[in-house]
Amino acid sequence: MQGKVSFWPKGFSTKMYEFVFDDKRIFRAYINTIFYTASGTLISLAITSAGSFALSKRRIVFHKFFSWVILFTMFFGGGMIPTYLTVKNYGLLDTMWTVVLPGAVSTWNFIIMRSFFDAFPDEIEESGKLDGLSELGIFIRLVLPLSKAVLATIGLYYAVSLWNSYFIPFIYLTDTNLFPLQLILRELLFAGSSNNATVGSGDVLVAEESLKYATIIVSIVPIIAVYPFLQKYFVKGVMLGSIKG
Repeated sequence: MQGKVSFWPKGFSTKMYEFVFDDKRIFRAYINTIFYTASGTLISLAITSAGSFALSKRRIVFHKFFSWVILFTMFFGGGMIPTYLTVKNYGLLDTMWTVVLPGAVSTWNFIIMRSFFDAFPDEIEESGKLDGLSELGIFIRLVLPLSKAVLATIGLYYAVSLWNSYFIPFIYLTDTNLFPLQLILRELLFAGSSNNATVGSGDVLVAEESLKYATIIVSIVPIIAVYPFLQKYFVKGVMLGSIKG
């Protein structure tokens, strides 16, 4: 940005990474974020898969009513204040569950998974009933093992959303011990900008940009590392619902 670098980088420095990791809150924030992502993904997958499987059965009572109620939430929300009051009344403020439970189900992911279960062969379910399985047994023993593609795809969507979650913790959390990584990195970025205020104007600009990119790398590398293990399922699951018949 100062016009001193052409093709080859000028020098190599880990100063900004050291600045990020010198903060003792980083490790705790990583643990919090991993907990939010892991527990939130499991809870979201459990609710979404069970609900979408049930709603894919058109024989259930009030099928259209429940479908419209769920679809309605995709276009209309209660707003920030009613949502905040609801979370407060449930006693979730300043707890780890306030990051996980309020957004446990995405309507879009719910619809995608329901489309997958709509195309699930009825013969498999009938064979389970012949063997004496209940609806829950069919879902756990037969349907879920054959739904790895959609579970991996929707799970990845939920995991990325939870890992990058910033607004919900910012609104509902005041205890710094519960802050996720994104909030801590935001504070580090502001602190780094103020600490560099005494440097020349050009150096301040470079330092701020370097700190921004260092925090970006710190925040995205872990979630990127998970992707190769889910790639084969993701490629299959991303096309779900695109072909009918």
